[in-house]
Amino acid sequence: MKNVCFTGHRRLKGDNAAQIHELLDGVIDELIRKGAQDFYCGGALGWDTLCANMILYQKKRKAPQVKLHLVLPCPPEQQTLKWTDEDKRMYYSIMESADSTEIVSDTYTADCMKKRNAKLVEYGDFCVCYFDGVTVRSGTSQTVRMAREKGIEIINIYEMLKDA
Repeated sequence: MKNVCFTGHRRLKGDNAAQIHELLDGVIDELIRKGAQDFYCGGALGWDTLCANMILYQKKRKAPQVKLHLVLPCPPEQQTLKWTDEDKRMYYSIMESADSTEIVSDTYTADCMKKRNAKLVEYGDFCVCYFDGVTVRSGTSQTVRMAREKGIEIINIYEMLKDA
């Protein structure tokens, strides 16, 4: 059984949402065929939310054996403090549907995001990311670097879009 972690930018570039969804769905289908069952997501806005919803969709429509695990940097009320009401509703809906939730730090700290990212990579055998390769001082860049250092396969949807 293989595990998959997700990392990606909070803002997805361009107006190609349908293409991103299609590529992500195909990648997840292929990983499930390769034996992936457990999917780990960090609970951030943007890419994390998209991936969590995609796993919940897969679980409901295609692959009931898959599991969504949230690895959160800090308690939900602290992580979502500056979020819109709509974003908070989505976040809590995902939390309710997740198979498990792990909170890395008891409170928001300067390094709780880095600790969350390290946990995601620790669990992953594959890393599915949305990384532009330009924003090198970001949590996504940091997580991709950790995944490379661990030697796990990195599947970058952003790069796939450029090649499509």
